[in-house]
Amino acid sequence: MALGPRLDLRQSQSLVMTPQLQQAIKLLALSNLEVEAFIAEEIEKNPLLEGTGTEATDSEPRDGGDDDGLDADGFDDFDAEPTADRLIEAGDAQADAPLDADYDAETFHHDSAADSARGMDGGLGLDGPGGGSEEAPDLDAFAAASISLHEHLTAQAGELLSGADLVIAAQLIDMIDEAGYFEGETFDVAQRLDVPLFHVERVLGVIQGMDPSGVGARNLAECIAIQAKEADRYDPAMATLIGNLDLLARGAIPQLRRLCGVDEEDMADMIQELRGYDPKPGLRFGGEPPAPVVPDIFIARTANGWAIELNSATLPRLLVNRAYYAELSSGPQDKSSKAWLSECLASANWLIKALDQRARTIVKVAREIVKQQEAFFLHGVEHLRPLTLKAVADAIGMHESTISRVTSNKYLMCERGLHELKYFFTSGVAGTDGGDAVSAETVKSQIAKLIAAEGDDILSDDKLVDLLKEKGFDLARRTVAKYREAIGLGSSVQRRRQRAMKAA
Repeated sequence: MALGPRLDLRQSQSLVMTPQLQQAIKLLALSNLEVEAFIAEEIEKNPLLEGTGTEATDSEPRDGGDDDGLDADGFDDFDAEPTADRLIEAGDAQADAPLDADYDAETFHHDSAADSARGMDGGLGLDGPGGGSEEAPDLDAFAAASISLHEHLTAQAGELLSGADLVIAAQLIDMIDEAGYFEGETFDVAQRLDVPLFHVERVLGVIQGMDPSGVGARNLAECIAIQAKEADRYDPAMATLIGNLDLLARGAIPQLRRLCGVDEEDMADMIQELRGYDPKPGLRFGGEPPAPVVPDIFIARTANGWAIELNSATLPRLLVNRAYYAELSSGPQDKSSKAWLSECLASANWLIKALDQRARTIVKVAREIVKQQEAFFLHGVEHLRPLTLKAVADAIGMHESTISRVTSNKYLMCERGLHELKYFFTSGVAGTDGGDAVSAETVKSQIAKLIAAEGDDILSDDKLVDLLKEKGFDLARRTVAKYREAIGLGSSVQRRRQRAMKAA
């Protein structure tokens, strides 16, 4: 067989991940607030894009028919529209479809501002976090900027100390963690600054006398002792109690009474005093305030079924400035300028189309979730059914990965409260006697109710297994223990110990 160069022709299919396709996939996984930030960046880069207010993308435009755009099940009909999977496959960004038209303004007559329902809930009548009109004052803007614990301590040190003591204090303050505990070694500080150890210990004592009370302690016992001394409650009995916090954690109240030499009433007063102290005094300062969870989807029950819409308050309206494009394209242009302008227009059209399809896909997935979990929305968590991403994907004709992206980092507001979309996808627990499987969240709810009503008869995990079987849940003991720990409830021994401490 002769060896030599050859030229072969082969055909193969592959998916090319263009930047536009990557952008469409990325948009599916973003929450409404993240999309808002993403759009702001795109507006900075593309002169043809404009953001004007909010986007009312609750559903596809209605045709004004008698059925009000609802199908037989009472849901908005999106089946005629291409899915997000089809959009990604097509990748057509050149089509200049008028997706940025203001449908409400062109179709409906508005006599007043109230005719255009652009509130937090889009007119569903649900009150979400941060709800209200756009003119409502932002109360968070009036809050004073919080200072960090280190800044608070440094300011106090500047008033109480000077010279070498202030230098030592700065070193010690840098070693205090956010909870207020001193994490370093005074010996190391003394060696580093070449000062006597007692000098460093004295400055640390000054810091321990600063606000907040208990700051600068090296352990929990010292932190509690500092606060007890400041409250003038650090007598020998209290000192013994603080020195034996491990016995208190185990609930060894009789042994503590003997060590402290007090009766039951005094011991109860001392324990109550301990509960009033702060084990982590530094957490009062600094840190960013927790951001409120803003719902991405609203669901409400109406006379025609379930109304589903996106939160228009967090979705800015995005338009293509066609007048500006016409002005630029009519002027003198070189080859590179013309190519850049065409790229901007294609990018703007693609982004608007991707955002529009994202909205439709989210509503379509939410609609299927409501169909699958309608019993939950009607009756509560006890009726939550097991559900998988694949089941929803098969029902609406999309890929499972698309459903996973749609349900990531998104929250749903309904009459049952605020829930993450992932909340509705739970594993199943087999029912007794071959009954229907139930959701793991339903089982957790039942365990929480049983423990809340246990009274003085503390229920062990074995007893919980028996009680759950009576309710139709076939569970192993280790599964009950796993669910109990998942909802933050201690074992029967821990709950009995807590009950004894409260009674002391």
